[in-house]
Amino acid sequence: MSLPFATLRDLLRHAVTRFNSEKLFFGHGSDNAFDEAAYLLLHTLKLPLDRLEPFLDARLTEQEITTLLGLVERRARDRVPVAYLTQEALLGDYRFYVDERVIVPRSFIAELIPEQFQPWIADPDDVTNVLELCTGSGCLAIMLADAFPNARIDAVDLSADALAVAKRNVDDYELQDRVTLVESDLYAKLPNRKYDLIVTNPPYVNSGSMARLPAEYRAEPTMALAGGEDGMDIVRRIVAGAKEKLTDNGVLVIEIGNEFAYAEAAFADLELTWLSTSAGDEAVFLLTADQL
Repeated sequence: MSLPFATLRDLLRHAVTRFNSEKLFFGHGSDNAFDEAAYLLLHTLKLPLDRLEPFLDARLTEQEITTLLGLVERRARDRVPVAYLTQEALLGDYRFYVDERVIVPRSFIAELIPEQFQPWIADPDDVTNVLELCTGSGCLAIMLADAFPNARIDAVDLSADALAVAKRNVDDYELQDRVTLVESDLYAKLPNRKYDLIVTNPPYVNSGSMARLPAEYRAEPTMALAGGEDGMDIVRRIVAGAKEKLTDNGVLVIEIGNEFAYAEAAFADLELTWLSTSAGDEAVFLLTADQL
């Protein structure tokens, strides 16, 4: 069998051309065709993700070429998010298993967790109970367990499918003794316990934006994205129930992505504290128990 490709360089050039020709949307870990193509090819070949150059002119086997071409076409033609093709998502210094049962991890809260939400949390060592709502793949719960070493984490999701993915990640990080997965509609099935910290990256996309999502985002579970007319349906419920679940000095942290204006309107009676992330100062807000 004669193939038109021989080296990794050949396949990389082909993939970049296909991705750019199809005008793909890049929002699941990279922001351009070259980086995404390099990641997909290196991961599939089980090569170091940060060592492209030494392998560019390595000749590939027929089977390797066939496999890579198939993945490139699934990404280009079917617009499958690259994380679903590799079944891996990178978030900060962490790697997580993902598949079509969960959205691809990309939370701005992940940037704040290593800072332990200081100064709003005076002493991270005093945090003993943490709640993460809408956990999805469990990525934030795992990061929270690392950031707050004395804490137990309750990680909640309404989707049993998502919790199956979260369990795999919790097991991979050997945190079964500290992270408890709970199938629940927000607070409904939680134990009678108060939390020093509640963190959530809930469904918050407003209905207008949902209708305009690129195909890559439409490949993700709708229930993990759609937040109603103004995107605040679930956020309102989270805020309304938080006071009862927070300790006296507890803190609530909520990500709302691009819905700053809707959040400000929905909680006009509260003075939201907006936290700085790489997205700016309008993607994540904080409320204290006193404010609630």
